[in-house]
Amino acid sequence: MMHKLNGRFRVLAASAALAMAMGAAQPAFAETPKDTLVEGFAFDDIITMDPGEAFELSTAEMTSNTYSLLVRLDLNDTSKVVGDLAESWTVSDDGLTYTFKLKSGMKFASGNPITAEDVAYSFERAVKLDKSPAFILTQFGLTGDNVTEKAKAADAETFVFTVDQPYAPSFVLNCLTATVASVVDKKLVLEHVKSVTPSDEYKYDNDFGNEWLKTGYAGSGPFKLREWRANEVVVLERNENFYGEPAKLARVIYRHMKESSGQRLALEAGDIDVARNLEPGDYEAVGKNADLATASAPKGTVYYISLNQKNETLAKPEVQQAFKYLVDYDAIGATLIKGIGEIHQSFLPKGVLGALNENPYTFDVAKAKELLAKAGYPDGFTVTMDVRNTQPVTGVAESFQQTLAQAGVKLEIIPGDGKQTLTKYRARNHDMYIGQWGMDYFDPHSNADTFTNNPDNSDEGTNKTLAWRNAWDVPELSKKTKDALLERDSAKRADIYKELQKTVLENSPFVFIFQQTEVAGLRGNLQGFKLGPSFDTNYVWNVSKE
Repeated sequence: MMHKLNGRFRVLAASAALAMAMGAAQPAFAETPKDTLVEGFAFDDIITMDPGEAFELSTAEMTSNTYSLLVRLDLNDTSKVVGDLAESWTVSDDGLTYTFKLKSGMKFASGNPITAEDVAYSFERAVKLDKSPAFILTQFGLTGDNVTEKAKAADAETFVFTVDQPYAPSFVLNCLTATVASVVDKKLVLEHVKSVTPSDEYKYDNDFGNEWLKTGYAGSGPFKLREWRANEVVVLERNENFYGEPAKLARVIYRHMKESSGQRLALEAGDIDVARNLEPGDYEAVGKNADLATASAPKGTVYYISLNQKNETLAKPEVQQAFKYLVDYDAIGATLIKGIGEIHQSFLPKGVLGALNENPYTFDVAKAKELLAKAGYPDGFTVTMDVRNTQPVTGVAESFQQTLAQAGVKLEIIPGDGKQTLTKYRARNHDMYIGQWGMDYFDPHSNADTFTNNPDNSDEGTNKTLAWRNAWDVPELSKKTKDALLERDSAKRADIYKELQKTVLENSPFVFIFQQTEVAGLRGNLQGFKLGPSFDTNYVWNVSKE
């Protein structure tokens, strides 16, 4: 059925485009099925659908609609969490033990009952797999050796989680809203576990179902994952065993569409219901169309350029600061991100505890040249930058290429899809990289931990933060970042994060450019479509059609 649906959409889109090109008075409008939501979305960053491994923005949206968590972010007050699988929870007086009582009678999509054993196994496999997002759990003192004691089922409906220090409870609970804390169906996953020889990829004698879960599904969310074909389609289907209010639509189809103009054309033709990657001009045009509507939401996502400190030239503080003066912030703000972002030069996005809303850098070629000369490069140098070939990052990279040239720096752009550029970046094989960072959970530590914490800068380091990816060795900042977690006074904690941001502003390999405003164009008959403050709060189960 999926192939027929896809084929029908392509034919209808082509028919509508042809009719419009020929100047037909009445274009042949397509219409998506009444029980199906079709979104045009650039999701070439998806590498895996395993919540124990996935660490990409697009995947966060898919898993948040298909997997359950103990707790979720409270969309009415992002400083709080609400129960998902957990009915209630308590924290011990010493701040070390969190006890969660599960709701009763819940089932996975497979029909298997959801128990505290499933929660414990989900923690165990995430920690032992030790993939990119594992640090969100291991930062609480969990290791492969102790995880079955520190995260265990006391009985079928009671899960007990013991942390190593008395952290601010809001921080611990916020971390449990992250994708890596998704609860998998233990019985189903065990049916797909593969024996392996311990290696760099898998440290234990089995893969915890990782190979199967890359494209498989073992969740209990309002939708279940039916299919993912890389750079083509993701199909979600309503989970009839969902314990909460059932999804209003039978299925959601995400079609991989990279071009803003293509998404807009498909939206106007009725071939898709939602366009997710609109550039400023297309978004503005959609807003003027009486048949369409728009949605937007400030996102806890920042766009930045980073400089790998393994490159001796980029490791010079004067070069780093010069680059911060070689971004034409005003021009980027007025054109490339108009309506879809705002200039923001700190690592904490607005709306988060301790966010520093200061933009001290302006485009200043003379100042940059002075700094480059001081670094020993009066005539500039040549450098490369890996760029995902989507907007607005391509446009920002090209703008930066032009402004760097004014100071004698020749930038070679290396384009690639999301998977290619991320894989190279994660291996520390880049010179420079431009990308976006979305918060894993709504707490300032989510961003501080990745931009200012690098406990082991060796290539063998296991805490692979963005500071580590760029070989930024900062033991003092790393210690301050950790200390902030134990400060229970919110005002004092906010001050620590402001100081961290000021340090990064003045001296770091990160050039922060803007904070995202996520936008979408919608068909006028959609009801209940809403973008959340993060990618894993873009929920689609409330969406319906008139």
